[in-house]
Amino acid sequence: MEKVRLNSGVEMPILGFGVFQIPSEETERVVTDALAVGYRLLDTAAAYGNEEAVGRAIRNSGIPREELFVTTKLWIQDAPAQDNTRHAFETSLAKLGLDHLDLYLMHQPFGDVYGQWRAMEDLHREGRAKAIGVANFYPDRLLDLIVNNEVVPAVNQIETHPFFQRADYQELMREHGVRIQSWGGLAEGKNDIFTHPVLSEIAEKHAKSVAQVVLRWLTQRGVVAIPKSVRAERMAENIDVFDFELTDDQMESIATLDTGTALIFDHHDPAIVGQIAKRRLND
Repeated sequence: MEKVRLNSGVEMPILGFGVFQIPSEETERVVTDALAVGYRLLDTAAAYGNEEAVGRAIRNSGIPREELFVTTKLWIQDAPAQDNTRHAFETSLAKLGLDHLDLYLMHQPFGDVYGQWRAMEDLHREGRAKAIGVANFYPDRLLDLIVNNEVVPAVNQIETHPFFQRADYQELMREHGVRIQSWGGLAEGKNDIFTHPVLSEIAEKHAKSVAQVVLRWLTQRGVVAIPKSVRAERMAENIDVFDFELTDDQMESIATLDTGTALIFDHHDPAIVGQIAKRRLND
């Protein structure tokens, strides 16, 4: 598995497995299958409600902890966010059954962002979070966080797929040492992505699926991807993307699909912000 080095010095697999919207009662089996076919990066979140099941799969896998890269995410915390963040971190760590996280992300750019980040910086200094980062931060919010704090986020996990490519933003993040990570890399099937003529033609030329072409396109750009599936055969297909390379012409063809706007979740939409802000989690 190819890896990328984060600004904290930690190495992260460029392709991993996400468990968003997988019911907790299915998660242990699904993660067990993912680990069996070779995934070593696992991505979950407090908001997903399946951290305990991910932890059980890790414990039962027999895979040494040092071979795994585990990410979870902090949900929105209000003041006193520093105290609340540490409590949330301890809760997630206990549910996962781990003594440290490889990456801890702030899930949303809302609430007491600075209080949350200061607490995350402390957890990073203590070595309990080997790297810290953010998710869903647009450029203005990311740069504001960077210039007003000591630790630069190692990762920004954002909606990134052929219809919302974020190329300019990726370059901005690179300039500041932040690694882009994609969520929704397969566009959640929207815009008929799996039968799109441009992607289908490229897939046919490489004897690969459209999903494999998209994941190869992401990783070839240096974007960390975390596709989700509940089917073992699809998991195996999704991880099998390192035996071919897209040509410059093919990369340019895919570039023409960019609409420049969010397709799944727009964090600039006041209605969406309001929905997120109202959501609170129970331990």
